[in-house]
Amino acid sequence: MHLSRRTLLSATGATAAVAATSATALVATAGAAQAQPAAADGTVGTVGIDALLQRAETLLTGGVFDASDADFAAAVTTLDTTAKGLWDTLDRSAGRTALWPDLSPVTDPGNFGQSYTRLRALATAWATPGTSLAGSTEAADALVAALRFAHDTAYNPAKRETGNWWFWEIGAPRALMDCSVLLRDRLPVADLTDYLAVVDRFCPNADRRTNSPTLGETGANRTDKAVVVALRGLLGQDASKLASVRDALSDVRDSGRNSLFRYVGSGDGFYEDGSFVQHDVVAYTGTYGVILLGGAAYLLSLLAGSEWAVTDAKVSVMYEAVERTFAPVVFDGLMMDAVRGRAVSRERAGDHRDGAAAVAAILLLATGAPAAYADRWRELVKGWLTRNRTTPFAALATLPQLALAKAVLNDSGIPAGERTTGHFVFADMDRVVHRQPGWACALSLSSKRISAYEAGNGENLHGWYTGDGMTYLYDGDDLGQYNDGFWPTVDPYRLPGTTVDTRQRTDLGTGAGTSTFRPTNAIAGGVVLHDRYGASAMELIGPAGTTLRARKSWFLLDNAVIALGAGITSSDGRTVETVVENRNLGAGGTQRLLVDGARRPDELGWTQDFDRAGWAHVEGVGGYVFPDTTNLRALREERTGTWRAVNTGADTGGSTDPVSRRYLTLWLDHGVSPTDAGYAYVLLPGASAAATAVWSYSRPVRIVANDTTAQAVEARRHGLTAVNFWGAGTAAGITASGPASVLVQRRGPELTVAVAEPSRTLTSLTVELPFPADRVVTADDSVSVTTGRRPVLTIAVGGSRGHTHTATLS
Repeated sequence: MHLSRRTLLSATGATAAVAATSATALVATAGAAQAQPAAADGTVGTVGIDALLQRAETLLTGGVFDASDADFAAAVTTLDTTAKGLWDTLDRSAGRTALWPDLSPVTDPGNFGQSYTRLRALATAWATPGTSLAGSTEAADALVAALRFAHDTAYNPAKRETGNWWFWEIGAPRALMDCSVLLRDRLPVADLTDYLAVVDRFCPNADRRTNSPTLGETGANRTDKAVVVALRGLLGQDASKLASVRDALSDVRDSGRNSLFRYVGSGDGFYEDGSFVQHDVVAYTGTYGVILLGGAAYLLSLLAGSEWAVTDAKVSVMYEAVERTFAPVVFDGLMMDAVRGRAVSRERAGDHRDGAAAVAAILLLATGAPAAYADRWRELVKGWLTRNRTTPFAALATLPQLALAKAVLNDSGIPAGERTTGHFVFADMDRVVHRQPGWACALSLSSKRISAYEAGNGENLHGWYTGDGMTYLYDGDDLGQYNDGFWPTVDPYRLPGTTVDTRQRTDLGTGAGTSTFRPTNAIAGGVVLHDRYGASAMELIGPAGTTLRARKSWFLLDNAVIALGAGITSSDGRTVETVVENRNLGAGGTQRLLVDGARRPDELGWTQDFDRAGWAHVEGVGGYVFPDTTNLRALREERTGTWRAVNTGADTGGSTDPVSRRYLTLWLDHGVSPTDAGYAYVLLPGASAAATAVWSYSRPVRIVANDTTAQAVEARRHGLTAVNFWGAGTAAGITASGPASVLVQRRGPELTVAVAEPSRTLTSLTVELPFPADRVVTADDSVSVTTGRRPVLTIAVGGSRGHTHTATLS
């Protein structure tokens, strides 16, 4: 079903009372997620296992709702349509060798893993009033028999793990336990005993990887396993299992080293700067981070009020992550692709779907979080939901998620929050996000610390350049840019913001297991001033097979992003390009292109070189200014690809159906084997053609350095000077003793300085300023200042992991 133009939740005909009734039932069943302290008489919870099992069922079905409500009716219809399709194709014959023809042989881990997932969908429909399978004895019997078949044939304690461990230890057991919760009154005791035994074999606890017992589980994998063990404990009436889940979240047996409720300084988990990392070196807020948040919210709700309720006060780390980690990377309900890793290649998991998963997790967490958090989150979420009319939440939500969303939307006491604004440097995952009221820009960087891309298990086959400074531009009027067939159709050699060697590349990650590529550069990151302005830098060192080197900077201001490149050098005999824009125009887009005020052809296949281009404008997107005039190349084309070409994964692989989209590409050709080439261009998101022309003429931001020593700009109207130093040097009158990103702003008598050391190679850094100051107003503990005609800041950057240090002088 094509959902790109559907409206949000059709509030027409749906009363607030209906939504409130459904949500209240869900929340009451889920319980308060906040810590449950012991009562005065020493008891620690009154909710028993039977009530928790009913709670687990409600978290799957949504509990009581009014099926006559238009939104709930639509959700039931969607569930029913899916279930009927699965029911009609389910092999129920006595001699079957698989449950579904396309998942044969069932002994393959991907096939039995997906078989359990489909059985859960059928069981959910069976347990949900209003579907064609609801309460059906035939369906219940068929489900019981199918679970038995899968167990006897493919997934039982006698089997040995092969292929992808995830199916054995997380995917299959979670779906099996969910099915068992829904069918618990119909399952023979012997069958349930067998299913508990298989979970005990492959997921005995949340702490360890079963196929590698010395490997401790972290992050989202740990939460996933904790959910499996919790459901197993409930179904088996095993209090020790439930206690182990509670303890696993804080990891009291491991001195908290793998606790989900703490900030980490390396490896997997949440960082204090808002970063989230999984697989040790991958920026993964949008997938694994959401899974962790959703799993934690589920467990907090599931166990609340019982003797196994989470009482760890450090659960506040999870609460803080909503606004610190997730809000900056959610734009009107979609999740930015810069933090979705290899999931960008999944046809059925676009940015809107992962965004909806984040919304659902936040709403569930809010059911029991302290009001000071929950009230803010609901306003934030309401703003996302009301602004996203491209792929509305209702089209993606389950019934329980829908109930929580409708309660927020229909509560007039909850205002719709404005878009998040500000500049965010996620130094611990090499990501930068710059947000203005009408647009947002995300930079995907990489270094020897954070992978440029992850591929594997057949996923993300063309992700070669996604971490080389890819620049994502989000516009509130174009929420489909990266969700509308972008990844199977975009030219993977021409991702916006990247500087690339045009050599042919081979597919990534075609084998089992996942792998990452980390370049050898140290410099990647940036600095932030007043949560408003930013300067970011990345040294580009190409992988084996290319000698390409470049030094790239981005200066992010109120209405402009200034991109500079220097030292672009290669000796491989191939053309090197920098991509200014590669805009997805949709299936039939003819958005107007102006270059220096003249309209250019709309015909597909049109291409042209502009020897001395000064500015360009793309209708509905914004302006592009080339301060020194440049040789600009432009192309309109229609590109056709398939999701299968970028993802052949066993459970995530895309279809072979051709997808066609039109693109408008702007790039700079540095020639064959360039030596010390450079570039300079300015992005003006949302600017009109007239405003772009004025900007090009007036030059409110001046480029004062663009070489291999430093790249610097001045925005005099803001009193702002921004410099990225690649080593010791001087630019714009500012001197640094080593690699540094520096922002200085003069406002009245005060001078505010922000400094970061993005290479993380120094212990101390000095910065000398050309502006006199005789008094220190404020300074971070890491900053000492010698005042005078040319004040000097000495910053203790060792151990600061590229984060910003600030001081204000007068």
